[in-house]
Amino acid sequence: MQLRYAFRLDPTPNQCIALARAFGCARVVYNDAIAAREQARAAGRPFLTAAVLSRTLITEAKKTWERSWLGEVSAVVLQQALRDAEAAYRNFFASRKGKRKGPKLGAPRFKSRKDPRQSIRFTANARWSITPTGRLNLPKIGEVRVRWSRALPCVPSSITVVKDAAGRYFASFVVDTDPAVDAERMPDTDASTGIDLGLTHFAVLSDGTKIDSPRFLRRAEKKLKKAQRELSRKQKGSKNRNKARRKVARAHARVADARREFHHQLSTKLIRENQAVAVEDLAVKALARTRLAKSIHDAGWSQFVHLLAYKAQRYGRTFVQIGRFEPTSQVCSTCGTPGGPKPLGVREWTCTGCGTVHDRDHNAAKNVKQAAGLAVTACRAPVGPEPVLARREETGSHGSPPDARAA
Repeated sequence: MQLRYAFRLDPTPNQCIALARAFGCARVVYNDAIAAREQARAAGRPFLTAAVLSRTLITEAKKTWERSWLGEVSAVVLQQALRDAEAAYRNFFASRKGKRKGPKLGAPRFKSRKDPRQSIRFTANARWSITPTGRLNLPKIGEVRVRWSRALPCVPSSITVVKDAAGRYFASFVVDTDPAVDAERMPDTDASTGIDLGLTHFAVLSDGTKIDSPRFLRRAEKKLKKAQRELSRKQKGSKNRNKARRKVARAHARVADARREFHHQLSTKLIRENQAVAVEDLAVKALARTRLAKSIHDAGWSQFVHLLAYKAQRYGRTFVQIGRFEPTSQVCSTCGTPGGPKPLGVREWTCTGCGTVHDRDHNAAKNVKQAAGLAVTACRAPVGPEPVLARREETGSHGSPPDARAA
């Protein structure tokens, strides 16, 4: 399967200027493509193809005085911007026709130079490379220093350079994983577990293990409040306001990075120790509209479940999501007697059928496991639905350059 390996970049001031130029050119080509298609639609003309847009918006535009500066960046960056516009329209039409799952998508919109996130993409045609010293050589940008944390498993097929709201630069490599190496890294096991996600405890396992919720946002609220207050006092359009905005963005980035690292470590641990994992399909969007919205967003359940799903698929584990209407907190996991709905304040209850005293979350985790039917056979083949296909970028700490180099 394909994954993204993201690494931090440390460009020089001149390289930052070159990257800003590339971001701007890609944004202009993207906006020109949307404008050209909207003008054709308004005039009743046929839908412009990617080949026509490439010839008019890139090849011929470089010869004009207004767009001559497009030649200062790699042509691959401009072509990928057209591909992004093409994908945006394709997803929009698929959503309108009901062929695309999820919420309805709106028509593609123009990108702004004030967007907090900027990105460009290089494919193999751009002839980028990794130098023997571990630097990333990008066309018309130069050799950029990379904070490597691990070796790339193979030669990447493409690379995306991203600048986030905090002013940090990242290189995201698309690589293909080796199933044989993944199987060796995560040998089969006979264990399986059910997981009940919550707020008091982030996760409670069916074996009784309770994992406390780190509450990264709650712990950082004091610093975030101070940084936001300083931002609100700065004059709009001033350089000091831009500095204060980046300070707020860095504070939020630290919270998001810590939460993502916690999710990665916990999901990897659960996948390594269990052949099958089951969780409940929670209505996170609906719960986020309640009075517990801040705590639910702070927990990041959706991201954690997404990591579990793609890692289970990668390492040959079974991942199951049971229905959100399963009464996991109402039924006795010992005898199956319904106990009825209970308010959140009730953390323990006694079954009227068998007299067992249940911890609310532990009982729910055991019911999740039973509802998923996670029984492991003698041949270590878990009984349950097939793994869910999912992909997600992985994180890592700073380290030395990798041993494997991409040519």
